[in-house]
Amino acid sequence: MGGVALAGLSAAGCGVAGARSRSLLNVSYDPTRELFEAINRRFLDAWAERGRGRLAIDQSHGGSGKQARAVLDGLRADVVTLALAYDIDAIAQRGKLLPADWQKRLPNNSCPFTSTIVFLVRKGNPQAIQNWTDLTRAGVSVITPNPKTSGGARWNYLAAWGFAEKQFDGNLRETADFVARLYRNAPLLDSGARAATTTFAQRKMGDVLVAWEAEAHLALRQFPDDGFEIVIPPRSILAEPPVALVDEMAQRNGTSEMAQAYLEFLYHPRIQSVAASQFFRPSVSGAAAPFPPVEMLTIDRDFGGWAEAHRRHFADGGTFDRIYQPEAPARS
Repeated sequence: MGGVALAGLSAAGCGVAGARSRSLLNVSYDPTRELFEAINRRFLDAWAERGRGRLAIDQSHGGSGKQARAVLDGLRADVVTLALAYDIDAIAQRGKLLPADWQKRLPNNSCPFTSTIVFLVRKGNPQAIQNWTDLTRAGVSVITPNPKTSGGARWNYLAAWGFAEKQFDGNLRETADFVARLYRNAPLLDSGARAATTTFAQRKMGDVLVAWEAEAHLALRQFPDDGFEIVIPPRSILAEPPVALVDEMAQRNGTSEMAQAYLEFLYHPRIQSVAASQFFRPSVSGAAAPFPPVEMLTIDRDFGGWAEAHRRHFADGGTFDRIYQPEAPARS
């Protein structure tokens, strides 16, 4: 696929269309800023080397659910690179901006990279956090974003739920109680994954940040003096952030060809290596992947797919609404 993408960049030559200056808008989720900054430079170089004219790539970042709603409200995304398939399904089903079978158009269900959920703790791991059970202990302060607005937060929640469900042999009452205790340890729920990282790393709240693997490594690089440590729980979840062409918007913007080439470029082995350097796990076989093994839950096998997981856990009145009861502010 990557070779096809690079060849496609030169297919049209240097005609009039190639000479025009154009821009792409990639609407993405919170922790991908640095990843796409690195990828975009390489794509723009490849585009320019093949005489395709001037091109700029603009980025928009936020909680995945909020980003999907922004596209539905009119944000003119040429491509979306969101945290979970459910959010792109919403754009397809409610907005009719791309086909319902969009995941079949690119390899690996349109997921060029994967990730998992890990714990970021403070220097020396003073709370001795090693597994999900430690996040439910009294006195442990957990930072995690809001599953209502953040795709990463939904992966966090489902990783905790799946762990507990296995721990308690499928007992739903005990599983729900376990996850409720975890969220009772959360002093606040930020709207997105990057905001949660800011709360933990810069505002110095909490004992542990539940985060994307890549986001945890970014915190290590950006705050070396704080001495954060990453703890990888023995069981987590295979987080699959997908990508898609927003057909209707790209057609209106006149960017369909370059937007498709951009998405195919993500599968090129060189770009897969860039993703690995940013601690996203490559999905292309044979790409460098220096990651420790983790026992992974999956959204399809363990939760019946995103539509079922949303209906059960995240829709209004679902399990999350029933177990999460934030404390009311004290009256003055």
